[in-house]
Amino acid sequence: MSVRMAVVFAAAWLAACSARSEVLRGEVVGISDGDTLTLLDDSKRTHKVRLQGIDAPERSQPFSEKSRQNLARLAFGKRVEVHESGRDRWGRIVGKVMVAPPGCEGCAATLDVGLAQIESGLAWWFRRYAKDQTPEDRAAYEAAEVRAREAKIGLWADSAPLPPWEFRRSKRKR
Repeated sequence: MSVRMAVVFAAAWLAACSARSEVLRGEVVGISDGDTLTLLDDSKRTHKVRLQGIDAPERSQPFSEKSRQNLARLAFGKRVEVHESGRDRWGRIVGKVMVAPPGCEGCAATLDVGLAQIESGLAWWFRRYAKDQTPEDRAAYEAAEVRAREAKIGLWADSAPLPPWEFRRSKRKR
């Protein structure tokens, strides 16, 4: 094999490796809010996980508790797969969280919990981090938010819901 071909092969291999995300499996043992959970992995280590692609209401915002409760209904006490995309500035794992659909014990983890939060009108699609999602996930999350807005479900029942990133910014300015 020529040096040039070896370099091309190595570059392709590295690109394929970096495109694959790590998958962490375990049971959800805690729900902090509508976009953060605690996972107990198979080695009995706990991990804070931030759902990729969404932002849920902050604790003192309307719909915060409903968002947290919905995430608990979807994931608490269940086995999940976390497709890691990185870490946030607080060291939490950021990832797409997949679980078996409700009422389907023993089924494969095919339900995207973040997408379900948006579909329920209990989280925003976090456009700021859209580049970290696959094109398919970006399209699905955006479409889900549009449907929830149009149907005025969850936080979209409010005439002017305040996105959490604006809420946090206003608190910092005070």
